[in-house]
Amino acid sequence: MADKCTIVVFSGDIDKVFAAFTLATTAASMGMETEMFFTFWGLNILRKPKWFSGRTLLQKMMNLMNRGGADRLPLSKFNLLGLGPAFMKIMMKRSGVPAIPEMLDLAKQLNVKILACTTTFTFMGFKENDFIEGSIDKFVGAAYFLGETKEAKVSYFI
Repeated sequence: MADKCTIVVFSGDIDKVFAAFTLATTAASMGMETEMFFTFWGLNILRKPKWFSGRTLLQKMMNLMNRGGADRLPLSKFNLLGLGPAFMKIMMKRSGVPAIPEMLDLAKQLNVKILACTTTFTFMGFKENDFIEGSIDKFVGAAYFLGETKEAKVSYFI
């Protein structure tokens, strides 16, 4: 097995995403080849905050309710109509903990490979310009990522 870490980022909740980036950046800083596979709600971290995206009416409606953007992530518990994430961001800042956009930048600096799920990308009607420029290294399917995971010593699903 390779000295490799793979992480599926399925959740779009700020606390879970923070955990995923903490594990990824730690693994990369320890010299492990690290890949993060963003799928379903996890793709919101990499999206630009837009009101409308998608090709069909259903896709546009779904994406209207789920605008995306790393600064717009909910909290998995105690969301409190958006107050929970605001409190969490304040606590993170006061503790000197980087915000999610900074964690993404750090991951890129540490050569963490950011992979986007082609299936989610297709059925949600996303276009490449819906995403933060330079945030995605490769668009791949589940079969590709499972091949990568098969070679890894450490794998997480968050």
